Amino acid sequence: MAWAATVAALILLILLIIFIVQNQDDMTVRFIGLEGTIASGVALFIAAVGGGVLVAVAGAARILQLRSRTRHQLPAPPRTDRRA
Repeated sequence: MAWAATVAALILLILLIIFIVQNQDDMTVRFIGLEGTIASGVALFIAAVGGGVLVAVAGAARILQLRSRTRHQLPAPPRTDRRA
């Protein structure tokens, strides 16, 4: 299973590199008063990474919230084995 994930990641990486190489047209990026020129493929890659980071932070916050909630709940009663 780990090999399948590694192969899938390598294929995605190759596709990403092809995307960046094929999209080398310069574009102007403006953000909060700053302005710069960057290749469009690189700009889209940075935007995708930023979106991924935001999703990861939101997911981590939700996991921490759920862990905190389960710590404050009463422990479950012990299970009894009812074999006949």
